[in-house]
Amino acid sequence: MRKTVFLFLLFFMALHSFGQSKNLPLQISHLTGDFYIYRTFNDYKGAKISANAMYLVTEKGVVLFDAPWDKSQFQPLLDSIKIKHNKNVIMVFATHSHDDRAGGLDFYRKKGIKTYSCKLTDEILKKKNEKRAEFILPNDTIFNVGKYKFEAYYPGKGHAPDNIVVWFEKEKILYGGCFVKSTEAKDLGYLGDSDVKEWAQSIKKVQAKFKNPQYIIPGHDGWTNIKSLDHTMKMVYDYNLSSTTSQKSGQK
Repeated sequence: MRKTVFLFLLFFMALHSFGQSKNLPLQISHLTGDFYIYRTFNDYKGAKISANAMYLVTEKGVVLFDAPWDKSQFQPLLDSIKIKHNKNVIMVFATHSHDDRAGGLDFYRKKGIKTYSCKLTDEILKKKNEKRAEFILPNDTIFNVGKYKFEAYYPGKGHAPDNIVVWFEKEKILYGGCFVKSTEAKDLGYLGDSDVKEWAQSIKKVQAKFKNPQYIIPGHDGWTNIKSLDHTMKMVYDYNLSSTTSQKSGQK
């Protein structure tokens, strides 16, 4: 009886998670094919802010790109995926060291799920005495999972010193994480660990390497507009121009 009630509750939770209610702590939307975008929320400067992440359903299992920002959604995400797709999460990639990306590494590692980060992310987490991934990537690594192939790529500093992006060549999907700002963004957001001067060069590397993306997934806010990388470049350019102008004014 208890098992039946538990399964019903999981089904009810997953059914609502796949809806579009803005009040839900976990929102899952279909991107294309076997790709899904999920959103969780947290407080930033007194406002509730969404964080985008992605997962891929393969014949081997589900690959998760970044953990929920909201810690209370670590397990509900696994439950929702299991109910929706009847598959387990088998891999989790953190695209940089901030909590909205790497905060769930320890939780998923303890679940027996393979967790990954790049070497720079691992070094930052180690220095901060925070939980780390089980497996460390070279800066650029190609993975084959089931019929899917993707590349984890480090373009250089930007939003964070360790930010990587993930590219699916066949599907033309660029998962940018917080390296890419949504077209809805009015500013560059948190810059505590950023290198805004190098960010522009890093964007150019991504644009040169990964041609004609059909989908670009930014770390926060809306993700349906594929001009988000161009928008990020413009904001980075404007920020650097403003900083240079301010410095020159101060020297007078």
